[in-house]
Amino acid sequence: MKLKLIFILTVVFCSVTYAQQEPQYSQYMYNMSTVNPAYATGQSGLISTGLLFRKQWTGIEGSPQTANLFANIPLSNKIEISANYVNDRIGDAIPVKNDYFNVDFAYVTKISDQAKLSYGLKTGINNFSIDPSSSDVASDPSFADNTSKTQLNIGAGIYLFTHNFYAGVSSPNLLPSNVDIDGIGVAETKTHIYGVLGYVVDIATEVKLKPSTVIKQVIDSPITFDFSLNSLIYDKFELGVSYRFTDSFIALAGFNITQNLKIGYSYDFSVSELSGYNDGSHEIVLLFNFDLLNFSNKYSSPRFF
Repeated sequence: MKLKLIFILTVVFCSVTYAQQEPQYSQYMYNMSTVNPAYATGQSGLISTGLLFRKQWTGIEGSPQTANLFANIPLSNKIEISANYVNDRIGDAIPVKNDYFNVDFAYVTKISDQAKLSYGLKTGINNFSIDPSSSDVASDPSFADNTSKTQLNIGAGIYLFTHNFYAGVSSPNLLPSNVDIDGIGVAETKTHIYGVLGYVVDIATEVKLKPSTVIKQVIDSPITFDFSLNSLIYDKFELGVSYRFTDSFIALAGFNITQNLKIGYSYDFSVSELSGYNDGSHEIVLLFNFDLLNFSNKYSSPRFF
């Protein structure tokens, strides 16, 4: 019975692990440091914080759900740090959890009057755990003794940006790792490589349009990408659409409640093989800026990336 249960757990979890190695977000543009540790806001004195929650594939028991608490902190015109805590949960009868805590360090250099290039380094820890307390294997010593593992995380990236353009290449986790329980491998994390690109154009007096993309390559897996088209209207409303290759179409909306407070929402319409078994994915994000040094009068409009 023990081996059968472990085998089932292994097959189910590994199928999820290979399909989605790291938490994915439809509104990654509000916390770009999860994709690229070199991301910099370029707004000295303005601390940007946020809270994001994603429920993926609603209607499927034990489907992934992710919570992300983050902050971007410019220390000077050249140095920015960001902190991210992520709680990622998969599974129902036997929940599988990943807790990530990472700190990013970005060093910004000026390469022209308009352009800046940032170099980033990510460091942190990832804690993988299985909670069998409410399952049939709760009393099994194999699970009692081997339900958690903590690993080091190192990442790096470069990020080029102007006031209306950005591009970057990164790997948020350069250290592949394996997790095993009682000598049986249940998860394998492989190196991810990301590329991001975006451009903001004024199409009317009060309307900005931003086409953007994020490309993801997991080692030994097919390449995938998101392509998004977002609009900012009267510096207050954001509306957009996105397509995730072979996975989903996404509707996005955002509203600047005040100059420093913003809320965003997205809904994923699944088009993958799971489309007939789930009711889509929901994601909500709340953003708040702390203007500690009273620099808000320098920013007449909200940053669009």
